[in-house]
Amino acid sequence: MARVGGVLKLGKIGSGVGVLNVRSLAISANPTQEYDIVVVGGGIVGTATARELKIRHPHLNMAILEKEHKLAVHQSGHNSGVIHAGIYYTPGSLKAKLCVEGLQLSYKYFADKGVPYKKVGKLIVATSDEEVGRLHNLYERGLKNNVEGMKLLKGEAEIKEVEPNCRGVEAIWSPITGIVDWALVTQYYGKDFEGDGGKIHFRFEVNGFKDSQNPEYPVLLTSKSGDKVLAKYVLTCGGLFSDKLAELSGCPRDPRIVPFRGEYLLLDESKTNLVKGNIYPVPDPRFPFLGVHFTPRMDGSVWLGPNAVLAFKREGYRRSDINLRELFDALTYPGFIKLSMKFVTAGIKEYLYSIFLSLQVKQLQKFVPQLKRADVRRGPAGVRAQALDRKGNLVDDFYFDMYKKGKTEVGQRVLHCRNAPSPGATSSLAIAKMMADKMESEFKFNKR
Repeated sequence: MARVGGVLKLGKIGSGVGVLNVRSLAISANPTQEYDIVVVGGGIVGTATARELKIRHPHLNMAILEKEHKLAVHQSGHNSGVIHAGIYYTPGSLKAKLCVEGLQLSYKYFADKGVPYKKVGKLIVATSDEEVGRLHNLYERGLKNNVEGMKLLKGEAEIKEVEPNCRGVEAIWSPITGIVDWALVTQYYGKDFEGDGGKIHFRFEVNGFKDSQNPEYPVLLTSKSGDKVLAKYVLTCGGLFSDKLAELSGCPRDPRIVPFRGEYLLLDESKTNLVKGNIYPVPDPRFPFLGVHFTPRMDGSVWLGPNAVLAFKREGYRRSDINLRELFDALTYPGFIKLSMKFVTAGIKEYLYSIFLSLQVKQLQKFVPQLKRADVRRGPAGVRAQALDRKGNLVDDFYFDMYKKGKTEVGQRVLHCRNAPSPGATSSLAIAKMMADKMESEFKFNKR
């Protein structure tokens, strides 16, 4: 995706059957290249939305601008690869609706396109009587969200019928939860977009939106390398740099993006038979993240975790990755300061889990007692673009912004998607429909 002042974020490269080569050569943009619609950001949300817009408006000339050499290099490719069922989310909320709809759209898309995936299921396990009440509340949420196939398992014997090595008091079994390589899915979306006539410009790191002085294509998008593109309308899906992109067109920085790194452990290949599907804890409503879990991957590996710690760089996948300017920006933001004070004890624990793997293994042993410290090693990490307001509240829904107060038309022609919360990948096709509706509503596209 396009990056600003540092980098823009998205997914990882796909592996497995049918990996696609989505025109990996950079396309040199020049001022003569004119587009009706430009989407800034080649992650799963931006690419899915560009695809949806192109399907709806095949006569319009469209492009995706991505700062990396391929799609889905950052957030979209550094996630757990789970296809979520929609159990966790508040009934009636946009997240609940889009996740349930997105799951159905995703499975249909995978079947139609031949994208490899597996329905391995998910157990959400209560390991103590204290957690059973929260588990039942989750089950009721799932029913209200119309999650298909859920079953409440009573006692360890029923749990072991699904996961022989798992221990628990009660559990929710979700057979429709699956796994897929979301970076690979993004490549498929990109291929669809190009196949319908869309253009993808790689290595185009957007650093400005300017008045082009061209009444037909009023927005001039510039890159750090000096390339330029003209557009009538722009949608940004900037992930970790969505606030910076919004600021470039005159919008306020708030809500601010604060990066949180989630570090996974890798289960030794000889022990991957310990789990068959996803095993998750009952989330604690006091905290914003789900907690450590077991996640099988399409390549046969099993990821354990993640924790959640402040990343010292917006694309800081390693503990040694530091950008002092970005770190200062996060640490001095009033919203982060207030959030830190609220969760100071939990935050310290997360850092201890990062340093001492045995502490994280101890949490995992609540579910699979056979697991030992010697069975795990450090694995990959992802960085979550967490939007925060100045009061320290997590922005848990979609947030759009547009600057309409300028003397030129530029701000009125650039729509920013500043927050596309998890489960963004599962919901991507449903989100794309919603965002295409938003674009049509704001900019009054005419269909032929």
